[in-house]
Amino acid sequence: SPAPPHRASLLPVQRADRLRDLLSSSLAPTHLEVLDESHMHSVPEGAESHFKVVVVSDAFAGQSRVARHRKVNELARVELASGLHALSVAAHTPAEWGAAPQVAPSPPCLGGSKHDAS
Repeated sequence: SPAPPHRASLLPVQRADRLRDLLSSSLAPTHLEVLDESHMHSVPEGAESHFKVVVVSDAFAGQSRVARHRKVNELARVELASGLHALSVAAHTPAEWGAAPQVAPSPPCLGGSKHDAS
């Protein structure tokens, strides 16, 4: 009889891992960051609803910023239809990333209970 599955294989795949797999397999990035920023927003703990992706790929050569964002959003369409509320995208070519290899931090949330009403 086969061995029982390893306990880790019984755990659900996290949204960050799914996004990482989608972007990796479709864009062959030279640099990829998938950051769960849900903790910065007024959502239940573990919501996995707000993400930032930084993706550097030759696939973006010759594409406008809008076209790059559309491509990433299209790849993430299943996640966006199933609980991913916000996806911040920084999409660069390797040459662009080499010239300025950083992304500005996300601004603080201004909605819900995290909003400072003062």
